[in-house]
Amino acid sequence: MSVNLTLLIVMGALFAAGIYLLLERSLTRVLLGIVLLTNGANILLLNTGGYAGVAPLYEENIPTDAYNDPLPQAMILTSIVISFAITAFLLGIIYRSWMLARQDEVQDDIEDRRVARQSSYDVEDDSEVPLETSEFLGPDNLDFSGPGDADEKDETPGNRAPRETGR
Repeated sequence: MSVNLTLLIVMGALFAAGIYLLLERSLTRVLLGIVLLTNGANILLLNTGGYAGVAPLYEENIPTDAYNDPLPQAMILTSIVISFAITAFLLGIIYRSWMLARQDEVQDDIEDRRVARQSSYDVEDDSEVPLETSEFLGPDNLDFSGPGDADEKDETPGNRAPRETGR
Protein backbone atom coordinates (compact mmCIF):
# COMPACT_ATOMS: atom_id res chain seq x y z
CA MET A 1 0.00 0.00 0.00
CA SER A 2 1.35 3.40 -0.91
CA VAL A 3 0.20 6.84 0.17
CA ASN A 4 -1.05 9.62 -2.07
CA LEU A 5 0.90 12.72 -0.99
CA THR A 6 -1.59 15.18 -2.50
CA LEU A 7 -4.44 13.80 -0.42
CA LEU A 8 -2.30 13.99 2.72
CA ILE A 9 -1.46 17.66 2.08
CA VAL A 10 -5.13 18.50 1.42
CA MET A 11 -6.11 16.60 4.57
CA GLY A 12 -3.56 18.54 6.66
CA ALA A 13 -4.78 21.86 5.26
CA LEU A 14 -8.41 20.94 6.02
CA PHE A 15 -7.52 19.95 9.59
CA ALA A 16 -5.50 23.16 10.14
CA ALA A 17 -8.23 25.44 8.75
CA GLY A 18 -10.92 23.54 10.65
CA ILE A 19 -9.15 23.82 13.99
CA TYR A 20 -8.48 27.53 13.38
CA LEU A 21 -12.17 28.14 12.68
CA LEU A 22 -13.24 26.11 15.73
CA LEU A 23 -11.33 28.49 17.99
CA GLU A 24 -13.40 31.50 16.87
CA ARG A 25 -16.32 32.94 18.86
CA SER A 26 -18.75 33.03 15.93
CA LEU A 27 -21.04 30.02 15.68
CA THR A 28 -21.03 30.21 11.89
CA ARG A 29 -17.24 29.88 11.85
CA VAL A 30 -17.46 27.00 14.33
CA LEU A 31 -19.88 25.28 11.94
CA LEU A 32 -17.53 25.81 9.00
CA GLY A 33 -14.63 24.50 11.11
CA ILE A 34 -16.52 21.31 11.94
CA VAL A 35 -17.41 20.82 8.27
CA LEU A 36 -13.72 21.19 7.30
CA LEU A 37 -12.62 18.82 10.07
CA THR A 38 -15.08 16.13 9.02
CA ASN A 39 -14.01 16.44 5.38
CA GLY A 40 -10.38 16.10 6.47
CA ALA A 41 -11.30 13.00 8.46
CA ASN A 42 -13.08 11.57 5.41
CA ILE A 43 -9.95 12.08 3.30
CA LEU A 44 -7.91 10.39 6.04
CA LEU A 45 -10.25 7.40 5.93
CA LEU A 46 -10.07 7.39 2.14
CA ASN A 47 -6.26 7.21 2.34
CA THR A 48 -6.45 4.15 4.59
CA GLY A 49 -8.21 2.22 1.82
CA GLY A 50 -5.26 2.50 -0.57
CA TYR A 51 -5.55 2.86 -4.32
CA ALA A 52 -8.78 2.08 -6.13
CA GLY A 53 -9.26 -1.53 -7.09
CA VAL A 54 -11.95 -3.90 -8.24
CA ALA A 55 -15.28 -3.86 -6.43
CA PRO A 56 -15.25 -6.33 -3.52
CA LEU A 57 -17.46 -8.90 -5.25
CA TYR A 58 -15.99 -12.38 -5.37
CA GLU A 59 -14.99 -13.88 -8.71
CA GLU A 60 -12.73 -16.89 -9.18
CA ASN A 61 -10.36 -15.42 -11.77
CA ILE A 62 -9.51 -12.19 -9.83
CA PRO A 63 -6.62 -12.35 -7.33
CA THR A 64 -7.36 -11.19 -3.78
CA ASP A 65 -4.84 -8.32 -3.96
CA ALA A 66 -6.86 -6.64 -6.73
CA TYR A 67 -9.93 -6.10 -4.56
CA ASN A 68 -10.68 -2.78 -2.90
CA ASP A 69 -11.15 -2.68 0.88
CA PRO A 70 -14.82 -1.81 1.64
CA LEU A 71 -14.29 -0.97 5.34
CA PRO A 72 -12.90 2.58 4.85
CA GLN A 73 -15.75 3.32 2.47
CA ALA A 74 -18.30 2.18 5.06
CA MET A 75 -16.57 4.29 7.72
CA ILE A 76 -16.66 7.32 5.40
CA LEU A 77 -20.40 6.85 4.92
CA THR A 78 -20.84 6.65 8.69
CA SER A 79 -18.72 9.79 9.12
CA ILE A 80 -20.83 11.64 6.54
CA VAL A 81 -24.03 10.74 8.41
CA ILE A 82 -22.59 11.85 11.76
CA SER A 83 -21.24 15.11 10.32
CA PHE A 84 -24.63 15.79 8.70
CA ALA A 85 -26.35 15.35 12.07
CA ILE A 86 -23.86 17.64 13.82
CA THR A 87 -24.23 20.23 11.05
CA ALA A 88 -28.03 20.15 11.33
CA PHE A 89 -27.81 20.51 15.12
CA LEU A 90 -25.43 23.48 14.87
CA LEU A 91 -27.60 25.11 12.21
CA GLY A 92 -30.52 24.87 14.65
CA ILE A 93 -28.45 26.46 17.42
CA ILE A 94 -27.26 29.23 15.08
CA TYR A 95 -30.82 29.92 13.89
CA ARG A 96 -32.16 30.09 17.47
CA SER A 97 -29.30 32.34 18.57
CA TRP A 98 -29.99 34.65 15.62
CA MET A 99 -33.74 34.78 16.30
CA LEU A 100 -33.31 35.48 20.03
CA ALA A 101 -30.36 37.88 20.09
CA ARG A 102 -29.71 38.82 16.45
CA GLN A 103 -26.12 37.63 16.81
CA ASP A 104 -24.24 34.39 16.33
CA GLU A 105 -21.27 35.18 18.52
CA VAL A 106 -20.84 33.44 21.86
CA GLN A 107 -20.51 36.03 24.63
CA ASP A 108 -18.57 35.76 27.88
CA ASP A 109 -20.66 35.42 30.97
CA ILE A 110 -19.81 36.48 34.52
CA GLU A 111 -18.44 33.04 35.45
CA ASP A 112 -16.08 33.02 32.45
CA ARG A 113 -14.65 36.39 33.46
CA ARG A 114 -14.25 35.28 37.11
CA VAL A 115 -12.39 32.12 36.07
CA ALA A 116 -10.14 34.13 33.72
CA ARG A 117 -9.19 36.56 36.52
CA GLN A 118 -8.31 33.97 39.14
CA SER A 119 -4.79 32.76 39.69
CA SER A 120 -3.70 29.49 38.18
CA TYR A 121 -2.13 28.48 41.53
CA ASP A 122 -4.10 25.74 43.26
CA VAL A 123 -3.14 25.03 46.86
CA GLU A 124 -4.06 21.36 46.67
CA ASP A 125 -2.39 20.63 43.35
CA ASP A 126 0.60 22.99 43.46
CA SER A 127 1.83 22.73 47.06
CA GLU A 128 5.08 20.92 47.73
CA VAL A 129 4.75 17.36 48.93
CA PRO A 130 7.31 16.21 51.49
CA LEU A 131 9.56 13.35 50.52
CA GLU A 132 8.07 11.03 53.13
CA THR A 133 4.29 11.29 53.14
CA SER A 134 3.65 8.36 55.46
CA GLU A 135 3.41 8.71 59.22
CA PHE A 136 4.67 5.16 59.64
CA LEU A 137 8.31 4.52 60.36
CA GLY A 138 10.52 3.02 57.70
CA PRO A 139 12.31 -0.34 58.10
CA ASP A 140 15.51 1.40 59.27
CA ASN A 141 13.77 3.35 62.04
CA LEU A 142 11.68 0.66 63.67
CA ASP A 143 10.90 1.42 67.30
CA PHE A 144 10.51 -1.69 69.47
CA SER A 145 10.19 0.15 72.77
CA GLY A 146 7.11 -0.45 74.88
CA PRO A 147 4.43 2.09 75.80
CA GLY A 148 6.27 3.17 78.97
CA ASP A 149 9.58 3.75 77.20
CA ALA A 150 8.53 6.83 75.22
CA ASP A 151 11.50 9.00 74.41
CA GLU A 152 10.86 12.73 74.64
CA LYS A 153 13.03 13.35 71.58
CA ASP A 154 10.82 11.17 69.40
CA GLU A 155 8.52 13.68 67.70
CA THR A 156 6.88 11.53 65.02
CA PRO A 157 3.30 12.58 64.19
CA GLY A 158 1.77 9.55 65.88
CA ASN A 159 3.98 9.71 68.95
CA ARG A 160 4.15 13.31 70.21
CA ALA A 161 4.76 14.11 73.80
CA PRO A 162 2.37 16.60 75.41
CA ARG A 163 3.82 20.09 75.74
CA GLU A 164 3.87 21.91 79.01
CA THR A 165 2.48 25.40 79.03
CA GLY A 166 3.77 27.96 81.50
CA ARG A 167 0.52 29.60 82.55
